[in-house]
Amino acid sequence: AYQRDRDRVIHSAAFRRLKSKTQVFLPPAGDQVRTRLTHTLEVTQIARTISRALRLNEDLTEAIALAHDLGHTPFGHVGERALDSVFPGFRHNEQSLRVVDVVEKHGEGLNLTAATRDGILRHSKPDESISGSVLGVPLSAEAQVVKIADGIAYINHDLDDAVRAGMLTEDGLPTIVRERLGDRHSLRINTLVVDVIHSSRNNLQTPVSGDQKIVFSEPIREAADALRRFLFECVYMPINDLPSTRQAAQIVRDLFEHYVAHPPVRTINDITQTPRDSTERWVTDIIASMTDLDARRRFERLFMPHFEEL
Repeated sequence: AYQRDRDRVIHSAAFRRLKSKTQVFLPPAGDQVRTRLTHTLEVTQIARTISRALRLNEDLTEAIALAHDLGHTPFGHVGERALDSVFPGFRHNEQSLRVVDVVEKHGEGLNLTAATRDGILRHSKPDESISGSVLGVPLSAEAQVVKIADGIAYINHDLDDAVRAGMLTEDGLPTIVRERLGDRHSLRINTLVVDVIHSSRNNLQTPVSGDQKIVFSEPIREAADALRRFLFECVYMPINDLPSTRQAAQIVRDLFEHYVAHPPVRTINDITQTPRDSTERWVTDIIASMTDLDARRRFERLFMPHFEEL
């Protein structure tokens, strides 16, 4: 059943669109910068490594990891906040679950297992810790692995992208990060993964049943949280203040307001309005499905003047 879940996710339209959705750095930022798809693949690989070492179900782990960000908006978390401002309560993890339950296959959904759906919904973390929970602890150990692998992946690849972009240097990392996690990209990932495996192994001798079984040791968790705070201060917040970031957010808001006032006469990205959906709900599904380029093109077509050549 979990192999079927994984295959249905990989063959979904939402999964294909991840290749053109922002992770952190808005395009054009170079061909080597992570996108939402490459982030998803890195999360999946880390999660499978941990699951294999802990003798968990790798197929379930992979299915959750591949699907966890299907509901992300164009322009990354910038787009998520913008969509939340016009459709209050929007969260990408809840939208990811909606994608597999309702949006895909013209309203039929992908008919995934309950374990995969739980992992998709509960993968998000609060602002204060890399290992916290927003909607409660995932029910399966595999889902907990994906949640912690998501954190391991993004604090490392976002740092790598920021160094490549010249926003910061490895030498500027907090001392606790360099001393406890390492001074190289590969070493930091290895330290975090190995620590999760050793710290969690004894916890799996009893049923999970909603308890937190997949954990870091306290010293490593402190260092990972320090790196996360460092990225917020030196990467995420500065990016949020860029004119291009504000423009991206405005694109999302303007598209939403336009399509609510003028509902599409043709289906966009095969997103079907079901009888129980309001226009606002349908338009939210449409906007969330868009890639960065798709959103920019539609904005230009709707709001930019077009002049005839003489």
